[in-house]
Amino acid sequence: MDKAKALSRLRTIEGHIRGIVRMMDEGAYCIDLLHQTSAVQRAIDKLNRDLLESHLQTCVIKALQEGSNPQEERVIRELLDIFVVSARR
Repeated sequence: MDKAKALSRLRTIEGHIRGIVRMMDEGAYCIDLLHQTSAVQRAIDKLNRDLLESHLQTCVIKALQEGSNPQEERVIRELLDIFVVSARR
């Protein structure tokens, strides 16, 4: 995933969150807020999937091709850590 695409998605998410804050300030109906926060969560999940895919296709492949045990161990540990964090949700 290129940096410009990631930043664009983050800015969109940021704008959506600002909209949710406005809704809350204005006393929006709880279910409407929940729909909006769910949409933000889906957008963040999509961004995370894209970032992980990019990481797998670049950093991980490079580390494995280099055949360096410390590098291989590091990228495997990073991936495992991501899965542990995701499983907590």
